[in-house]
Amino acid sequence: MQNILSYQTAFTDYLKGYASTKEPANLYNPIHYILQLGGKRLRPVLTLMTAEIFGSNHTKALDAALSIEVFHNFSLVHDDIMDDAPLRRGQQTVHEKWDINTGILSGDAMLIMAYQLFENYNPQVFQSLAKLFSKTALEVCEGQQYDVDFETRDDVTIPEYLKMIEYKTAVLVGAAMKMGAIVAETSEDNQNSIYQFGRLLGIAFQLQDDYLDAFGDPKTFGKQVGGDIIENKKTYLYLKALQALDDSDKHRLEQLFSVNLEDNSDKIETVKQYFVASGSAEATKEAIKEYTNKAFEVLDTLSISEDKKQMLKTFGTNLMTRSV
Repeated sequence: MQNILSYQTAFTDYLKGYASTKEPANLYNPIHYILQLGGKRLRPVLTLMTAEIFGSNHTKALDAALSIEVFHNFSLVHDDIMDDAPLRRGQQTVHEKWDINTGILSGDAMLIMAYQLFENYNPQVFQSLAKLFSKTALEVCEGQQYDVDFETRDDVTIPEYLKMIEYKTAVLVGAAMKMGAIVAETSEDNQNSIYQFGRLLGIAFQLQDDYLDAFGDPKTFGKQVGGDIIENKKTYLYLKALQALDDSDKHRLEQLFSVNLEDNSDKIETVKQYFVASGSAEATKEAIKEYTNKAFEVLDTLSISEDKKQMLKTFGTNLMTRSV
């Protein structure tokens, strides 16, 4: 087994050879641009690591890992168009650097390219990967639609929010790990268990992202702290706070989430005070621990060595305590 950095390096080197410039340039240059912007590369690293956990060589999983990363970035290109976002990882978004039509078409091409990468596997592995990918891609679209719907709803529940982040974020983490297991051709039980591990870890990951958006260190978080508050996102923090506040404070918080201001600094600080005073901030940290521990419980069902289970636990713990 290798460490996380070595998987990141192996994947980044493979990606450089893949994201070459082709014609027509206005289709492929934006794809090259978004794929080279960096990011944590969490999902492809999980694919490579999982393949080795189940006895394969990580190099066999590079195409599956690349497929996950290409799909993830495709979804970001289209999400940025829907959100009219100017920046992605500190750089111009594709539709801002080029235009909306380019973002749509280059994104479409990326989705097709993600599927193409499965052609490098034998028919049985290809079929399993493609079946999982189709299911996951559709769920990600469903999650995105839930997220859009929530923007205009005032009655979003916590179970609905958890379902949304499961579909929008967590299923792709689960799929990334299951793809590594499929490439390794391990048992179906192992494949399904590692998927559940990744799915639960993905929920914890998104809840941690929600928490860091409000309470992260601006120097390490990599995004604008308070971005969800500025955008009036109905996150777990917000929904938990509404549950706990008295009618007066609840009304005030709802008011704050119904306005768009030129200067949001006071709004961010006031909302954060509500998150802390209501116990919502602490409840979110507890939920992160809860989903991480649920993921760890799944490891008991895996037919792998204790050393490998410990590696997955260490990875999960590091995710739960991250600051970026």
